This record gives sequence, structure tokens and C-alpha cells, in this order.
Amino acid sequence: MTAVTAMTATSAGTTAATAGEPGDRERRWFPYGAHLVLPAVASWVTALVLLGHSAATGAAVSLLLAAGTAAVAVLARSGRTAGSRNALIAVLGCAAAVAGSVAFRVHAAGTGPVAELAGRHASAVAEVVTTDDPRELPRSAGPFRRESFVVPARVESVGAGEERVRLRASVLLFVSGAEWRPLLPGQRVEIRGRFAPADPGELLAAVVLVRGAPRMLGGPSWEQRAAGAVRAGLREAADVLPPAQRGLLPGLVVGDVSRMQEQVRADFKAAGLSHLLAVSGANLAVVAGTAVALARVAGLPLAARAALALTAMIAFAVVARPSPSVLRALLMGGVAAVALGTGRSRDGVAALSVTVLGLVFFVPELARSYGFALSVSATAGILVLAPRWRDRLSAHLPRWLAEATAVAAAAQVAVTPVLVLMSGQLTPVAVPANLLAGPAVAPATLIGFAVALVAPLHLETARLLVRPAGLATGWIIEVAERAAAFPSGTIPWPGGVTGLLLLVVAVPLAVPTLRGRRSRRIALAAVTGLVLTATLVTPIVARWPPHGWLLVACDVGQGDALLVAAGPGRAVVVDTGPDPVSVDRCLRSMGIEQVPLVILTHPHLDHTGGLDGVLRGREVGAVVVTPYGVPEGEGAEAGDGAKAGDGHARVGDGPARRRVTEWAAAPGTTWRFGPSELTVLGPETGRAPPGAGEGAAVNNTSVVVHVRWAVGSALLSGDIETEAQAELLRRGLPPADILKVPHHGSGRYDPAFFAAAGARAALISVGAGNDYGHPAPSTLAALHLLGTRVYRTDLSGDLAVVARDGALAIVVRGRAVPAAGAARTVRATRAAGSRGGGDGESGGERQAWQGRRGRRGPRGPRGPELPRSRSNLDEAVPCRLPAIQHCYVPVVGVTLYQ
Repeated sequence: MTAVTAMTATSAGTTAATAGEPGDRERRWFPYGAHLVLPAVASWVTALVLLGHSAATGAAVSLLLAAGTAAVAVLARSGRTAGSRNALIAVLGCAAAVAGSVAFRVHAAGTGPVAELAGRHASAVAEVVTTDDPRELPRSAGPFRRESFVVPARVESVGAGEERVRLRASVLLFVSGAEWRPLLPGQRVEIRGRFAPADPGELLAAVVLVRGAPRMLGGPSWEQRAAGAVRAGLREAADVLPPAQRGLLPGLVVGDVSRMQEQVRADFKAAGLSHLLAVSGANLAVVAGTAVALARVAGLPLAARAALALTAMIAFAVVARPSPSVLRALLMGGVAAVALGTGRSRDGVAALSVTVLGLVFFVPELARSYGFALSVSATAGILVLAPRWRDRLSAHLPRWLAEATAVAAAAQVAVTPVLVLMSGQLTPVAVPANLLAGPAVAPATLIGFAVALVAPLHLETARLLVRPAGLATGWIIEVAERAAAFPSGTIPWPGGVTGLLLLVVAVPLAVPTLRGRRSRRIALAAVTGLVLTATLVTPIVARWPPHGWLLVACDVGQGDALLVAAGPGRAVVVDTGPDPVSVDRCLRSMGIEQVPLVILTHPHLDHTGGLDGVLRGREVGAVVVTPYGVPEGEGAEAGDGAKAGDGHARVGDGPARRRVTEWAAAPGTTWRFGPSELTVLGPETGRAPPGAGEGAAVNNTSVVVHVRWAVGSALLSGDIETEAQAELLRRGLPPADILKVPHHGSGRYDPAFFAAAGARAALISVGAGNDYGHPAPSTLAALHLLGTRVYRTDLSGDLAVVARDGALAIVVRGRAVPAAGAARTVRATRAAGSRGGGDGESGGERQAWQGRRGRRGPRGPRGPELPRSRSNLDEAVPCRLPAIQHCYVPVVGVTLYQ
């Protein structure tokens, strides 16, 4: 959360109820509208607990709470304890009402024709009305690129002809195909699909796996068409901006993140700026404030100003879509508008409490929404904590800086427990990042509003207006990128309930420390020392990239991304993995600023999906692709990652948009960059290799590259399978010291291919816990029998091949253990490795390896086994060369194989 959330408090009224007024004894005990806070919290907890239980349970709880309310009202005496008695009645009564609401909604969702179809997993034809925009799902790292969406909808009828049954039931549609992307809320379509039960706790009658494209039966309402035109106009006007800015601006203004780059999204998350992408009170404050200002200029009375502000906020909510944060801010703004129209004082905490009560009663599923929890927590922190912190900071800072700092810090502190539950991490860099980004948010939002309104009327004028907004969004993007790259900007913390309990224990210990002047100075000195250590010392001690690196296999999950050294700050990239964020992070860690050549071995998503991450902020010379397109029968599934038919495979419009040359690979082509000489071995032009099985034909068109250095060589084999391997053997395969194992260690290999390569070490780029069974045990066993040491990215993270004393060596960076479920993950990977049949890495025992160019020799002795713990930073024996072959540097998390 950020300082802009402070505007939420302005829109709802930030004046808290004051304690200690004469004749108001109860307010001393219930400050900040606590008479409403307690019922709101009780209602939220009631809904949170009862969601996922049966309707009968909810009804029983509702009756018990109602009986308790009546008992307190009858038996408890009034008088000096009247305030406590009334508060208890309010808590029990509101909880009873919410329990009844949950019971009713659970019963409605679990009964009826749609629920019966879901219980039988039956297929049917249905007529549905979409209730929100289609949300695109992350594309899988499998071989094909597919557009898949989730569409919230309401079933209006099921069946056809005389068997049609009219009803109303909420469902969630899982669909695929570009035809679903332009749908707007309120459109009526006919679908055919299989119904299945929804997850417990979801107030849905079913989820529907839809087959095929929708059949349009009716268009959206006029207001949804107008909202769609505003959103589309803003996107079209923003097309004149650079890609990162054109994707962010609609997200800031109306919450439209459909074109936002994944790298920018990841930077925002790491920097604690993700809330800027969720439309909330800040946006509504701008809309309502503009409406009130215009009404005041027109001389309208208070009631008319309030009505105009409320109308403007409702219209904006339609454009921005009713997300949890929008609903929360809209109701708070409505309460403030009513207070404005009646001339009554405004109490921000009371408005927030009424908002939570209303939303949880009418939309109980929000009780389990992290977005709703973050929105409410941030607003509560701003209302309760920020004023006190602002007053204290004003003694040392200018008033405007004290207020901005207090708001950002209060919001971040308030949402920290929710973030710990969500992701298991703390983000200390969020407060300074929000302070730096905050001044640019308001201009970008205000200009963006103007652009959105002008674009449907005159697009060229809107394109002129949008350029200043592009400058503001560019600054925000720069802040996010720098904050995300800051060392220790995100601190790992146990996730879930365990992390929350640790936080509860840590806070009482930290607060007294920060209150004392001397202890505060000590704490500040300690924090400053840690920051300096992370910023200055760690990069010196923990040297990554390792000196003399020649080849790096990046840990990008289930996919390939290889870097071949091409000189200082330069690398040839062979495949880009499935995710732009992962490959961009790997390139940053290696200090790569120029990429003279990108080789995309074949058009599958797990090899080309991260191309935008390579192109981001770097000079790229050319892109080389396979000379073959996607064979007939697979072109429909390959999506925009490839092109079926004649000519070489295309990789989307990314290179063309940046004016990067695209070539088709040809056998015999050779490039020399820095210490590396790259030669294309395959595929053979003129005839596409055959293939059996899903995607095998495309895999066999992979570009195969042989890399030579002064101290050795490597064979980068893409995803070629048995047929293409046999073809390479037939034409002659040069030996190599390092083998990038084809197809992530798939079981479709030719043993003669491994033997002919003659590699002493093999690299397998593979995702942990993947669904494909990679690497196959038979592949690991075959490599083991040949005396080849195996190193895997799923177990060791990034793998680097380095030059050491005239030979090649392997440097393992090590993988960070996830905050939540760390022990389980480590045990699972070790168990999987021990089943691999004795390869060095997967057997849980890291092996030393060193190879001389052109010489195989006998297999070397095993290195010492590392002590095992839950961290990759295990204690190990000291490095005393040459007494041992294995040298481990605990502070770095890097294993050197000498």
C-alpha cells in the first residue's frame, strides 16, 4: 500500500471521533467509532469461518447467535454498563445476521439444476450472462502457447428446446480461444461444456469447462458499452507510449492490466507497489473531488454536490469494474457523500466499519478475499495510525513530508500481517518506494482520466494529452525497477499462520525497543549496518557471476535459457524460458547489457516465452530461429509463438517492434563473440525431421549449436528427440565436454547420441515438481553409466561453466528455499534425486568435476558429502586445496568444483 491510499481517507472523512468530550463517558472506552468496529470485525470473522461449511451449520450458528442477542437484551441490566451491553448486542446481532446470510447463499449455491449437473460432472448446453471481463490465465510452460481465460458468469438457463430450465446461478467459466477476449460484462452467450463442483468456500453453483467458442445471443447494456468504449479509448490513446508505460497507465487509471508486462508486474510486487494496479479510494477520491469542485463552481447546494459526487463514483465503478477495493471505496465514499449532503460530521473509522458490515452481509465471499483484506487494512492503518505518526514526525520533518511518510508507513504496517499470510515475506523497501513513486501517481491518474474521457470523442487530442502521463508512469516504473533490484528489499519470512504468530511475538518485542531513545539509536545503527552489508559487502563476497564464466544455464523453471559468454557485459542467449521475469532476472544477475544474438531453438513456449525479458532494456543484435514452421496439426495449438506453414517459425512481433533482425538458422553457420565460437549443426535444411508424440515433430526442428572455447566445448541440443539425434549421428557429431541434455532429460533419447557426445558433465534445465516426469530416471541412469556427472537447475539453481587453470569447471549458485514449506520442498527434491540412479547432483551428493579439452579419462572420485539442512547455505568443511576436490563457500551459497 502507498501514500496515495491516503486519499481514501479523504474521500470517506478522516476526522476520527475524539475521546473525552464532556458527558460522553463511553467514548473514552470506545474510541474511533469502536461501537461499529466490533460488530464489523465479528461479522467478518463469522463469514470467514462459516464459508466452506454447510447451510445447516450456518443456520444453526445464526439461531444460536440470535438467541444470545435476545438473552443479553432481556437479562443484562442497563445503567453504568449500558454501553458495553449495547456493544455486545450489536456484535451478536450483526454476527447472527451475517451467519444467516452465509447460510442462505450456501444453500442457494448448493441446490438446483446447475448444482445437480456439477455433482454428476455432466455436460450440457447453457445460456449465460457474463458478469465481469475475461481474465487471462498464465500460460503454461508446456510445449504450446494457448490463450485461456476465466470468465465469471450467471447461468440463465440450462438445456435446449422443451427441456430448457430457467434459473439464476453463479458459475465460473474456464475457456480457451481468442474469441473470448473481447467479451464485456452483461453479454448473453450460449455455451456447451462440462459442469463440475466448485471449491469449498466458493459461493458458486459450479465451474464449467467450456468447449469451443461462445455463440453470441445478445450484446451488453448501454452502460457497459460506454464503459468498454472508455477503457478501449484509453488503451488506444496509450499506444503512442513505450510498451511498459502503455501497459501501466490503464492499470493506474481504471485497473486495466491486460497489457501490462510481466516484468513490470513482478517489479511492482517486489517493490510493494502492486496496490497501485488495484483501483481503490485514491481513484474515487479524484473522481468525487472533481465532481464536488465543479458543483461548487456552479453554485449547487450541499445536497446536490453530494448527489453529483455519488453519481460520478458509481459511474467510475462501472468503468473500473466492481473489484473488492472498488466496492470498499465506493461504500465509504457513499457514506461520506451522505454526511456531506446532510451536513453531519464525518468519522472515517465509522464509515469503514459500516462499509465492512454492508459488504460482508451482502457479499459474504469477500471475507475470504485477500484484496478486500488488504484494502480494509491499509485504510484502517491510515485512519488510526497515520495522524499520530504525522504529528510526531512533524517535529523533525516538514509537514508535507511527515504526512507522506506517516501515511506510507501506516499503510505498510497495517497490511504486513496480510502479506505474511499471503506470500511469507516482509518488504521494507516498500515505504521508500511508495514515497518516491507517490508524487507521480496523482498526475498520471488525473491526466489518464482526462485521456479516457477525451479518447472516445477525439483520439488525436487524447494522444497528445497522454504523453505527460507517460512521463509520470515512466518514473513510477523506474522506481519499481530500482526498488526491486535493491539487495534485501524483500526479506523472507515464514508464511501462513506460523509466520503470523511469529509476527505477533516479534512486534511486542520491537515496540519497546523503538520507544527508548538509546535503544532506538542502537536499532537504527544495526539496521544501517545490515543495509550497508547487503548493499556493499555481499556483492564483494558473494561473487555472482563467477569469474571466468563461459556458459550459464539459468534456473527459469520448466524450460531452457542459456547464456554463452560474448565479452564483458555481453552474452549470446540460447532460448529464453517460459517467463520474461525469470530470464530478465538471470540476465541482470550476470550483468548482461548487450545481447548480440538470440537463438530460439524451436517455437515452444518453454523456450520462447521469455523473449520480452531479454529484449527489455538491452541492445539485441539479431534473433535466429529454426528454418521450419509448426507442422500441420500443431499450428492451431502453437498460437502466436509460431507460425504454421511455409517459411521459418515466427516468434511474435517483439523483435520486429524493436527493429531486431530475424534470421533462419542454417547448418554450418558460425559466429565468434568474445571467447566463444558458435556453430550451427542442425536441423538440416530442405527436410523437416519426423517425430512421434505430442510436439515431437516441433522438438526435432530444434536448432543445435556446438560452442567452442580455448579450454573446451559444449553441445546445446535444444529439445531434439531420438529421430533428430539419429540424424545428427548419421551426419557426424563433434564431441563436447559439456552436454545440455535434450528436452529437459526426457526419456526419448538415443543412447548412441550420449555416447558419441562424450561429455564429462551434463546440464539439465528443468522445473522442480514438473508434471512431465523430467528428467526421466532412464536418462539419468544412461548418463551415469557413461561416467557423465549430471547437474540440474531444479536442485542447484543457476549452473555456470567456468574456465579454471586451463580446464572447465562447474559453479553452482544454489536455490533459495521457499519460505513456506521449505522442508517439504527440500525433502521432495532429494527424494526425487535419490531415485535418479546415481547422478552426482540428483543423488543428493554434489560431485567434483573437471575436464580437459578432448580428454575423457576415468571417472573422478566422489567429493565429500555436504552436511544436510533446510538451507542451501549449509556448513561445510573449509577449503584446503588440493587436499579436497570439493570447495564450498557457505556465505555465498555457491559450490565451486575444482
